[in-house]
Amino acid sequence: MALWIDVSIKKHQLKLFDGSKLIKTYPVALGKMVTPTPHGSYTIINKQRNPGGPFGVMWMGLSKPHYGIHGTNNPASIGKSVSHGCIRMYNHDVLDLANRVPIGTGVVIR
Repeated sequence: MALWIDVSIKKHQLKLFDGSKLIKTYPVALGKMVTPTPHGSYTIINKQRNPGGPFGVMWMGLSKPHYGIHGTNNPASIGKSVSHGCIRMYNHDVLDLANRVPIGTGVVIR
């Protein structure tokens, strides 16, 4: 079995799976209408703790340049479509997720 991430744009949810088994569900903020979160299949290509700025305590870059899964300095935004296309998580959630998934983990956004 392999870990992978499923992001539902409609539900503002990120789900972590091990094969077909759901491990955990997290609430997320996604891109707004003018800067939507891109649909598709990507991989996590890097991780950076405390990247600074609006990215909270963790950045996990996706194989699509300039897009990633990251924390936030604005927790009130979670559950809304407000980002520039990135997947935004509560800081405690993004740390939990980052500790569970290695670089190379697949991410499906739909």
